[in-house]
Formats: sequence, C-alpha cells, structure tokens
Amino acid sequence: MFIDTHAHLFYKDYHDQLDEVLERAAVAGVGSIICVGLDLATSGQAIALAEAHPNLWATVGIHPHEVKDAPADYLDRLKALAGHEKVVALGEMGLDYYRNLSPPELQRKVFQGQLELAQSLDLPVVVHNREADEDLMAIMLAVGHTKGVVHCFSSTPGFARQVIDFGFHISFTGTVTFGKNHNAAVLEAVGLERVLVETDCPYLTPVPHRGKTNEPGFVRHTAEKIAGLCGLTLEEVAETTTANAEQLFPKLTAPHS
Repeated sequence: MFIDTHAHLFYKDYHDQLDEVLERAAVAGVGSIICVGLDLATSGQAIALAEAHPNLWATVGIHPHEVKDAPADYLDRLKALAGHEKVVALGEMGLDYYRNLSPPELQRKVFQGQLELAQSLDLPVVVHNREADEDLMAIMLAVGHTKGVVHCFSSTPGFARQVIDFGFHISFTGTVTFGKNHNAAVLEAVGLERVLVETDCPYLTPVPHRGKTNEPGFVRHTAEKIAGLCGLTLEEVAETTTANAEQLFPKLTAPHS
C-alpha cells in the first residue's frame, strides 16, 4: 500500500472526475490520500473532501504564497479548523524565496506562528521550502517543534541530513523520475530514513505521464523510481514509506466516526 501524503484534490481539475481519480488510485495500491490546504478557503475544502471520502484526510494551513492575504485572525481560524477529526496536520506552510509572492518578512512571521500553533496542538506540520534553507531551519530550531515533513524536497543532501536529524521527514514527488537531479543525490545519502512519497497533484506529474494532470495513483511511479535509486523492491519502498507516514500522521490509523 502507498500513501499519497500531499495532494490538492480541491482544484477544478478533479471536480467532474474525483470518483474516477480515487478509483484509479485504489487500483494503483494507494490506501490513503492527504489533501493539503493552501489557505483558509482550500483548507475548508480539504476537510469537506475528507468528510465525503473515508480514505481522504486533510491538512489546514497558509501557504507562503498566500500569507499576504491572510486575515488578522488566521491563527484562531486555523485552530478551529484543526479540531476536525480528519485533520492530520497543519500546513502547507513555510517559505518560498524563489517566487516571493508574499514579502519574506511576512512569510517568516506567518510560518513561525503556524509552527507555534501546531506545537500547542501537538499536530505535525507540512512544510514548503524553496531556496530558503537557512531561514527555514532557523525558525524550526527557534520553535522546536520536531513533528513534520519538508515536502517536495528540493535541497541538498546536507540539508536533508539536518532536517532528518532535527526530527522531521522529507518527501519526494514525481520529480525523481525527471532524470539525474538533487533527488537522486539525497536518496543516495539518506536512503529511506524518514522518507515519504507524494504527488503534489495536480502538479509535477511523473514519467511516464508527463503532460497529463497528476493524480494520486501516479505516486506509484515515484515509489518505483525511488526503489531503483535505492536498490530496493517496490514492496520495500511501499512498506517503509507507509510506515513512515503512519508514524508522522498517527490519525491515519486511528479510529474515527
């Protein structure tokens, strides 16, 4: 079984075909999917999807691109949303100095605020990081909340080691199938220690489906590539990454009404 730990199924790409997308995911061996919120509105949509589908789960958070539009009471509103039984984490949160769609100072403030909220709620976090390694780690160390994942990992093997030693997980998308890149180097350095798999759909569609809308069932291709890079079987990658996900997100295996 695979767990797609990062999907955005509230996008219009899926509105008319979500049942078919979920059926294809099940056929591909995907047992659970975490639908990740990007702001207050999409966090609510992620929860609604999780309520409607037993194998879907949700996160709630403010993406660094969206922090410029966050209301003053965003932490109170996130706290209220996080109380839902199918919310497994806070996020997507973090820093993005590549696109810089929100002022960096505000990104840092909102990231730290969400980390502190997650720590107070004892919930893991889903972290976005692009070209912000130093500031990201400084804020993580300052808060000291060690439950989380840096998703779609795009940094160096050295930073991967820092993240893992801190207590976090790292996650890989279809970019591992794009050829020799940083993902291969990171996996060669750390193996499957605290590694998760994800699609980040509808983005980053893996080979052999490049050019198509990504979907949770395609996480299998990411796992196949990781297996090849690590010299493991697909079953070993599925077993280890699923166990890692269940350790980080314990609600995935907890009974719910």
